[in-house]
Amino acid sequence: MRLALLAAGLCAAWPGQAALPVAAPLPAPVPVQIGVLVPDTLAQRLQPCMACHGAEGRASREGYLPRIAGKPAGYLFNQLINFRDGRRHNPTMAGFLAHQTDAYLQEMAGHFAALDLPHAAPPRAATPAAVLARGQALVRQGDPARRLPACTACHGNTLAGVQPAVPGLLGLPRDYLIAQLGGWQTGGRHALAPDCMADIARRLGPADVSAVAAWLADQPVPAGQRPEATTPGPAPLPCGSVDRPAR
Repeated sequence: MRLALLAAGLCAAWPGQAALPVAAPLPAPVPVQIGVLVPDTLAQRLQPCMACHGAEGRASREGYLPRIAGKPAGYLFNQLINFRDGRRHNPTMAGFLAHQTDAYLQEMAGHFAALDLPHAAPPRAATPAAVLARGQALVRQGDPARRLPACTACHGNTLAGVQPAVPGLLGLPRDYLIAQLGGWQTGGRHALAPDCMADIARRLGPADVSAVAAWLADQPVPAGQRPEATTPGPAPLPCGSVDRPAR
């Protein structure tokens, strides 16, 4: 009561003084929905992968990140192991996989390998015809004078990959292909010994790498294409990732 009288007196002491504002009522509380259930499925748990690899693992044909949908399960499993164990280097992948078991990585690989999704058309690129011809020759025929096998000798005549552990080479961005060949050349990427891809990549010159990547990235992927069952013939050189898959 005394405080109220004091306030009234202060207002009266300064004519024209505005009355103290009255606080606005608080808004009604917004109801919060607690306990929203998300289905505990493998597809749901793998949603973080889509942030980089695109919806359902089918990354764009442009840029750096690879498509993982539809690749052979053994290949995907090997790469997950390699990222986790340090043979391939990517901080994001290493962080995601650091505490995952082999069994769970096999589940992840099987999930993405089973996806059968259409590929986008390759982006238009103004690559000189001579460069594309050089790339096609290396991919289809290799270069025996330099002991360079054709890419098709291991990755299949259709370049769709070979079960269970050889990846397809079509539908990948040019920059990604160049980066992987460069990684093998410099030791930034490793596979199980004997590392056949490192051996092959080191026999390629810069112009070879650019030509191979440009031709592969320029190729459309036929609808329904899947990894082949076997290679066209004997492997041209020993390859640890195929002969001795990761655990």
